Amino acid sequence: MAPGRDRRREADIVSDTPEVKYARPSAAPQLDVRKPMTVPEIRARKGVDPLTMVTAYDATFARMLDDAGVELLLVGDSLGMVVQGNADTLGVTVDDIVYHCRAVARGARMAHIVGDMPFLSYQVTPEDAVRNAGRILAQGRAHAVKLEGGAAIAPTVARIVAAGIPVMGHVGLTPQSVHALGGFRVQGREHDDAERILADAVAVAEAGAYALVLEGIPGELAARITETIAIPTIGIGAGVHCDGQVLVCYDLLGMTAELRPKFVKRYDEGFDRVVAAARGFCDEVKRRQFPGSEHTFTMRKRPLPVTGT
Repeated sequence: MAPGRDRRREADIVSDTPEVKYARPSAAPQLDVRKPMTVPEIRARKGVDPLTMVTAYDATFARMLDDAGVELLLVGDSLGMVVQGNADTLGVTVDDIVYHCRAVARGARMAHIVGDMPFLSYQVTPEDAVRNAGRILAQGRAHAVKLEGGAAIAPTVARIVAAGIPVMGHVGLTPQSVHALGGFRVQGREHDDAERILADAVAVAEAGAYALVLEGIPGELAARITETIAIPTIGIGAGVHCDGQVLVCYDLLGMTAELRPKFVKRYDEGFDRVVAAARGFCDEVKRRQFPGSEHTFTMRKRPLPVTGT
């Protein structure tokens, strides 16, 4: 059979009419006039226009968040908790981050993609740190990496930056140190602890980081850090005076049933909505109401051609 005829028969099988397609989504209109978010643009936003960052772990969420105007997408090691169901982030691997970064990169168009460097991917040797950071960019297609820690990891930050890899820092409540911190607890409430966190922020900024996440610290400390360092700060549980804000997408959408941290505003109740939608599906299947005639294919109106020997 000729190739052209093969394609015509495939089209007949895939759809009953030219207007109804199966598994062939039409291209979305390209109305976005934004430009891709870059490291220099992020730096330039210091003290000007607050940055928006949300975690993403797959192409679908990346596309939705990108279309919503989210400027930075963080492929966080938080995936260990919200995607993999673990109690902490410590089991996440570089392979996990690379996999999820690659998926997010397929869905995003304008957003700046940051890949978390997981536990022990940068703490052992600077050489390991550079190699793993390079994998997240080269294989994961991220634009930058994020490291937790302060003055102790500043030399590693400098080595990664020297390799041409942009680094976002992260101080305050650092989830990879959950056991050393005694749990997910607010940091910097006491004077000495606050001074240490400030010193950590300064060290990471001076090592070459282009932005800094401040997590789980008092608002007045975050404001002081933001005023002190020359790079943008992005807060999560750190008050309104940062240069931007980040939330886990599952928290923002209300996708968790019980977990409701104080610093999170739930912009939807996604868990309840998904449960309700799935119950509706189950109910209609049990009642044989789905699929209906509008969801069912019909035979062709003309007989199939007979092929002979």
